[in-house]
Amino acid sequence: MNLLKELCEVHAPSGYEAPMKAYLLKYIKKNAKKWARQPEIIEGDEFQDCFMLKFGNPRTAIFAHMDSIGFSVRYFNQLLPIGSPDAEVSTKLVGHDSKGEIECELEYDKDNHAFYKFGRAIDRGTSLTYKPNFRESKQFIQSPYLDNRLGIYNALQIAEKLKDGVIVFSCWEEHGGGSVGYLANYIHRMWGVRQALISDITWATDGVELGKGVAISLRDRNIPRRAFVNKVIEVAKKRKVPYQLEVEGSGSSDGGELQRAPIPFDWCFVGPPSQDPHTPHEKVHKKDITSMIRLYRYLMKDL
Repeated sequence: MNLLKELCEVHAPSGYEAPMKAYLLKYIKKNAKKWARQPEIIEGDEFQDCFMLKFGNPRTAIFAHMDSIGFSVRYFNQLLPIGSPDAEVSTKLVGHDSKGEIECELEYDKDNHAFYKFGRAIDRGTSLTYKPNFRESKQFIQSPYLDNRLGIYNALQIAEKLKDGVIVFSCWEEHGGGSVGYLANYIHRMWGVRQALISDITWATDGVELGKGVAISLRDRNIPRRAFVNKVIEVAKKRKVPYQLEVEGSGSSDGGELQRAPIPFDWCFVGPPSQDPHTPHEKVHKKDITSMIRLYRYLMKDL
């Protein structure tokens, strides 16, 4: 799990995904020679901080967003949320500005407005994220930013044996999205791809539990086409991969952007449930990580 630990330590909130892109490109260029097929790396100014890995003749895409939730420094010692962080008073936040490295504490006023406590003023616009704290036990992984570093980790595991497919690393998912539309347009125009799997983390609930298998989402705030989701379920059944069916009325992912894209894209969210999402204590069962990787490998062959 060293790779997952390193991913969780990269400072890359929405709008500042460049450090994660740099980390991933370095990792891929170092390790891809050992993969079953060498991917074409597609990146450049026209994709901003997003990039893609194209393998063989792709039919299906994997979308994994690179950004995390966090905070932006406003005026004085005020903080604004990036996405929807959920942290208690005194949570350690880290970042850096023109004056150097930062490790400060999170505070709230009586109206629940967020502030930082630090020995000096922090530059306006500086992004702050939870201090890394990766914990591993026999059954669980617990860390800030398993959402969505675990989705990235899954994509990299799939890349090792992938013959045909495209892996898309997107931006801004935690703060409203914005990149998926032009990425979807590109992979559809270039290779005719119009079906996708969303490699991300969902919430543990009364109906989706830790350790019971990867979640296949029938709906969240968005509703994917049932005919495609049924294909995903059939592969899970056929391949005997433990899974759970998720049905929710809130939450979203890169799948929502695919659904709103001007292209007839099928999509399905497939990811493990997490306890305490968007907190510094996100927790995922190792069995669900194993189920996720197994199912994605089969889906990229069978769909």
